[in-house]
Amino acid sequence: MEKQTAGRDNLGEFAPQFAALNDDVLFGEVWAREEQLSAHDRSLITCSSLLTQGAPQLEAHMNIAKKNGVTKEEMVELITHLAFYTGWPKAWTAFNLAKEIFGD
Repeated sequence: MEKQTAGRDNLGEFAPQFAALNDDVLFGEVWAREEQLSAHDRSLITCSSLLTQGAPQLEAHMNIAKKNGVTKEEMVELITHLAFYTGWPKAWTAFNLAKEIFGD
């Protein structure tokens, strides 16, 4: 996985400790534990969590998921499955994002 700099890029001057934790700990250490859980699987789990929360970070993580090898079919299945647990409106929103990111 490529070095994450989103924390420093967006919040480095405003919230430097949070930015460092985001880039160095969350992405630098936790996401790097691929022997325990692959980046592909972490992406599926993260997208699932963000979808259920209706979090705006879902779009960025769908892009990361695609880079980590998650397929359109897997993302469609993930959203379809979670629609029944998290709600139809969140699923519609996620499908619109997925269409943009994964294509038709």
